Amino acid sequence: MKTAVSIPDDIFERAERLASQGRRSRSEVYAAALGEYLARHARDEVTDAMNRVCGDAGENDDAFLAAAGRRVLADTEW
Repeated sequence: MKTAVSIPDDIFERAERLASQGRRSRSEVYAAALGEYLARHARDEVTDAMNRVCGDAGENDDAFLAAAGRRVLADTEW
């Protein structure tokens, strides 16, 4: 899909340098950046990913790890 967007000049220049350094097209850089942004900000996708990780990790009866996990989650901005 082709689309036109307006972005600030400084971001455009940084993206151009990144594309050139990585020998990638501008489209590849923008598509990857948008994909990462969506993955970080789509709440359902983040929740699904966390659920998969928790399911893969299995249950753990370690009281220290459980307390540390609760402390980290309590201090995390959601």
